Amino acid sequence: MVNERILVVDDEANARRAIATLLKEEGFDVREAPDGEEALGLLADFAPAVVLTDMRMPRMDGLTLMRRAREGGSDATFVVMTAFASVEAAVEAMRAGAENYLTKPLDIDAVLVVLGKTLETRRLRREAHQLRERVAERFRVDNIVGDAPELQGVYALIQQAAPTKATILILGESGTGKELVAQALHNLSPRKERPFVRVHCAALSEGLLESELFGHERGAFTGAVARKEGRFELADGGTLFLDEIGEISPAVQVKLLRVLQSRDFERVGGTQTLKVDVRIVAATHRDLQAEVKAGRFREDLYYRLNVVAVTLPPLRRRKGDIPALVSHFLERCNTAYGKQVTGLAPGTLQALMSHDWPGNIRELENAVERAVVLARGEELTADDLPPVLRGPRPSAESSERLIPGASLAAIEREAILRTLEMVEGSTSRAAEVLGISVRKIQYKLKAYAGGGTGQDPSDAS
Repeated sequence: MVNERILVVDDEANARRAIATLLKEEGFDVREAPDGEEALGLLADFAPAVVLTDMRMPRMDGLTLMRRAREGGSDATFVVMTAFASVEAAVEAMRAGAENYLTKPLDIDAVLVVLGKTLETRRLRREAHQLRERVAERFRVDNIVGDAPELQGVYALIQQAAPTKATILILGESGTGKELVAQALHNLSPRKERPFVRVHCAALSEGLLESELFGHERGAFTGAVARKEGRFELADGGTLFLDEIGEISPAVQVKLLRVLQSRDFERVGGTQTLKVDVRIVAATHRDLQAEVKAGRFREDLYYRLNVVAVTLPPLRRRKGDIPALVSHFLERCNTAYGKQVTGLAPGTLQALMSHDWPGNIRELENAVERAVVLARGEELTADDLPPVLRGPRPSAESSERLIPGASLAAIEREAILRTLEMVEGSTSRAAEVLGISVRKIQYKLKAYAGGGTGQDPSDAS
């Protein structure tokens, strides 16, 4: 805490000087201001880490100072002092954005404890933000989030295949992020300035799908009152993403095979042969090899599509990424709904880790979005989650009383889960705080998710 900058704002000169003197003796760099207006003038030049301000002052009170400081772009953390030791005053201050509050007359030990906690929280938030940026740089491909070992091969394939013209087949259960991979392949390719065109094959009947893909001429069928360009034409020079390719009919499979072989086609009802330069990325949740054996999917088309295969793991196999995914979705939902949910209450992460997520990442995103919409405070509680995720969970009080009589495994579990909540889901940061390896964090999370104790074989004596 030595040399941290503290701005003390109080209209009572004796009280202000006394607290400033004591803080200087503790090694802080301290400035004083008699009211909010003078304090505003010091914020830009002095740039304090913490503003210790009285609530009630002439000209500008502490809450107005806090609001004006935020509007001016200050990132200082506020701790308010009040002689009105009431719940209402504390709630008003915290709602306005204060990190903590102190009641007058001040106790110097209490002041130092609060300042210590405030500065530590501020440091952790900054480190978590910096870590998120580093993690984003290292582990994210567009909006794909996670550092699980199961994803490392996916990242490597995307980086290797994206610059080429090779046709890509993305395999994985529904909700695992296949479209994100397709978008990443396009964005990292030389075609990134050209169109990225999507077709959801399962959503269209055979006739409509053929028209969507290849276009049609006027009068080709009832309702075709004008010529229409197909998705292949629209994607010329770019990428065509065929989602749920396993759902297309045998007739469309034949026509699609021809395009992949010759790169030309005719519109429905037309005779003119059109040539296009399109990179094909296809995706399916089906086992296409089994579909080929069953006679429902052409073997030659399968091999044309399966030049490079990217297989996405289901979320139940990469539960160690759940904290980072939750943090990512929290940030997105806060922006979308104008909320300020900053973390998870005790037991919430455990509830998320215990679920098998049959709907994969899409289900997790929906659960977080629902929770943010319903959240009443700055932390998501287990009660904010969908009913299927609710279950026995520790309360804050039970967490505090965990050590007496608890097993070492239970204490370790609580330490890991609560640390992950504190560092917004970063396994790297949690490992650093706890002094263990990222591999061990990942192993423990998998064990907790599966109902195990988290005993690592490497820990055995």
